[in-house]
Amino acid sequence: MTGTVPEADEEFYARLAELSTEARWTVDQGAWSPRPASAAMLWRYADLRPLALLSARFVRSDAAALRVMTLKNPGGAEQIATPHGSAPAVGHLYTGLQLLNPGESMTAHRHAATALRFIIEGTGAWTVIGGDRIEAGPGDFIVTPSRSWHEHGTDSHDEPVIWQDCTDDPLVNTLDANFYELHPDLHQVHGKPVDASLRAHGSALLRPDRRGSAPASPLLHYPWEMAYSALRDYAEVTDGSPYDGVLMEYQNPTTAGPVTPTLGAALQLLRPGERTRAHRHTGSVVYQVAKGRGHSVIAGTRFDWAPNDIFCVPSWAWHQHANDDPDDDACLFSFTDRPVLDALGLYVEETPDGDTDSPGVST
Repeated sequence: MTGTVPEADEEFYARLAELSTEARWTVDQGAWSPRPASAAMLWRYADLRPLALLSARFVRSDAAALRVMTLKNPGGAEQIATPHGSAPAVGHLYTGLQLLNPGESMTAHRHAATALRFIIEGTGAWTVIGGDRIEAGPGDFIVTPSRSWHEHGTDSHDEPVIWQDCTDDPLVNTLDANFYELHPDLHQVHGKPVDASLRAHGSALLRPDRRGSAPASPLLHYPWEMAYSALRDYAEVTDGSPYDGVLMEYQNPTTAGPVTPTLGAALQLLRPGERTRAHRHTGSVVYQVAKGRGHSVIAGTRFDWAPNDIFCVPSWAWHQHANDDPDDDACLFSFTDRPVLDALGLYVEETPDGDTDSPGVST
């Protein structure tokens, strides 16, 4: 809209306010683009880990499901309702660090929000999702689909387990569609073979019959060794993207799409000394450093990262990454709300050359 809008008197605007109404013509009528409330942030694991260990002194083992340190963005939390401590890390994405002490377990529960987990440290971790017991270690990626019963624990006798919780709680809360409930029997019966979903859906060459497939991935466990090996193999046969290095998405094996309808996840490799070009896109991203050391420049600010650090890129923020090691690769795990944007036709990407929706350029 262009042109001059005549001013109305104060009495007119007062009458609108009394009726919980406002004049839209009083806002800026010029061109505009996404203006995210969230800021680029980096949370250093070296700072957070001692506090995660200390938290076990204050939170009982029977409340271990709540022993999560939320990584809170000071901008985004003010814009989104945050019941139950689910303040966003960026945009509509939640992340936090959860700790389990040796031998701990928690009660089975479920929620409408989708949850992803990336194991940071510790052995003996397990989760039961829909009766499927999954045993996981560092670097493993686990999918907990919306409304699926799940519980967690560790069989370790001498070391804690720490993982990154990744959810779409802020989005589901914004839509007023979140639910949470405890399992009526407190725990699930897991009669399936251990890691049944990986046995059924983990092959890269063969897949089970697609009929009856669900929108979320039936493969719940993506082991680090398999994912990193696939990434290294791919790096041998591709130049990768100038904006993301060598990037591969965790996929739903029955659809070849994202692991869930609302959250996607990826693993990307930066070759020794590699520096990507800057780009920006709609949709927020949270990164965890799975391997290596480097830095990212986000919205003009440099963030130096080390193993297990977590950082975020707000929607429409220019960003680029660099591997500062001249001799070894670096790997970044990430999760994003791009599946929602793709479904709604709202994903847009731009490069410094002014190209948008560039073919072959990934989030």
